[in-house]
Amino acid sequence: MNARLLYVMDPMCSWCWGFAPVADALVEQAKAAGLPLHLVVGGLRTGSGAALEPTARRYILEHWHAVQNTTGQSFKFEGALPDGFVYDTEPACRAIVAARSLAPDIAWKLVGEIQQAFYLQGRDTTHASVLAQLAESAGLPRIEFAEAFDSPEQHAATTSDFSWVRDLGIAGFPTLLAEREGQLALLTNGYQPLDTLAPLLGRWLERAASA
Repeated sequence: MNARLLYVMDPMCSWCWGFAPVADALVEQAKAAGLPLHLVVGGLRTGSGAALEPTARRYILEHWHAVQNTTGQSFKFEGALPDGFVYDTEPACRAIVAARSLAPDIAWKLVGEIQQAFYLQGRDTTHASVLAQLAESAGLPRIEFAEAFDSPEQHAATTSDFSWVRDLGIAGFPTLLAEREGQLALLTNGYQPLDTLAPLLGRWLERAASA
């Protein structure tokens, strides 16, 4: 079966953090059926270069509270998004793309490392040094990761992911797609609970296996 599960996300997207336990379960469900995972990074906030304004900070933190209330995921609110913080998700996205080029299974682990560092530990995951530490924690040699992270190829691959997402018209994350023979089926665009999505994925897997 020429098929895979596509998870379109951003490691610094709060709804993707809220979705993390659901995503973990669905990835395991797919793998058990022989369906590999392919991560695609969306580029939630990229290229502004400007520190967050107080009003933007308040809005984002209100959003985090909403995610916590809906999903039950924990957040570290104290000291979050400090003065001068530039909310640029491109480096974290590129870290995933670089890890994906080196070891796809570790890339998935790195997603969790970045999410926990940002949302639970309050670390600045826009910094290359922090991302290199997290990649090493996930199981990648730091020097090998750093070389890939800084390479023109991974810069281009990250931009390519962003363009693919934009061209497909995906406007929000998380988005989960099942692909078979080049045909895409939308499982969800936005957060949904596991008890909604697991049966949906199960039915798709059954149809794909019998096709």
